[in-house]
Amino acid sequence: MKKLKLLDIASALGISKTTVSKVLNNYSDVNQFTRIKVLDYVRKVGFEPNRQASFLRTKKTKTVALILPRLENDFFTKIQEGILKVSQENDYSLSVATSYDCFETEKKLVSQFLNRNVDAIFLSISHQTINFDHLIEIQKQGKILVLFDKIEKTLDCPKVIIDDRKASFIATEHLIKNGCKQILHFRSGYKPQISIDRYLGYRDALNKYNIPFDKEKVIVCEITDEKNGFSAAKKAFELGMKIDGLLAGSDHAAIGAIQFFKNKKLSIPKDISVVGFGNWKLSKFSTPSLTTVDQSAIQMGEEIFKIFLEEKLLESRDESPSNKTHTLSANLIVRESSTKNL
Repeated sequence: MKKLKLLDIASALGISKTTVSKVLNNYSDVNQFTRIKVLDYVRKVGFEPNRQASFLRTKKTKTVALILPRLENDFFTKIQEGILKVSQENDYSLSVATSYDCFETEKKLVSQFLNRNVDAIFLSISHQTINFDHLIEIQKQGKILVLFDKIEKTLDCPKVIIDDRKASFIATEHLIKNGCKQILHFRSGYKPQISIDRYLGYRDALNKYNIPFDKEKVIVCEITDEKNGFSAAKKAFELGMKIDGLLAGSDHAAIGAIQFFKNKKLSIPKDISVVGFGNWKLSKFSTPSLTTVDQSAIQMGEEIFKIFLEEKLLESRDESPSNKTHTLSANLIVRESSTKNL
């Protein structure tokens, strides 16, 4: 059987070869009726684009790369799920790697993906990253860079975040409205923007309700996992802090802290109310179930890839990257760990 070419499809549908190519490469300047007609036809006849020929012609690999700080975090796996869904719908391959929150590993991964000539890199910056030359290099090589979650505001590229400051304010306000006045906060370092914003949201809520700020009640957890949450709670206990609430930087840190409190025979939420961040898939099964901030992770992943497609369009017009920050909403999911009324 003769292998179909773009010209064959164009002839069968009575349209130009250029229009067929634009549909298959997801250009936006094709009307929806024509797009559907082409896609339905290529599915019907089982047409597979020649990737190698396409690369030689356009220098595009139809492959994008995703660099996550950690894989065990459910938030990041949901982001990956969202990206994968939309990338497959648009006939792109997705390569995934993790930096383990290490700057040197992050730089190495960026270099490896650039050597593989990916069309774009989607990245959440590691906690250790303070130099951004490797990210600027992505754009120097004509690739699209999209930052998400942990971002650097000074970089001229599109970014996708949730409103961490507002989300943290809502979570802290929830603790206050449930009677908490001595609220402990675990933050994930001084540099990451998300840590700064969540700290500011915590301060905003204290200010609104005229609760004095105590800097001793802010404990840094560079890695917000169960072990460090347990250790931070232990530190607060050993310092003799009076606390009746905790806003943790992640669900993992919150659950680690709960374990320490329970070891000390403290009741959650009767003695200490606890709120986490991330809506980890196991947080609703913890004892007690954990109140948490859901960060719209799957939606964030979908948005990341859609922004990449928008950036491709700007690139085709020889326009500069958008440098737009796309902010998604976050929701507080109230469970047993923060209210005595459930």
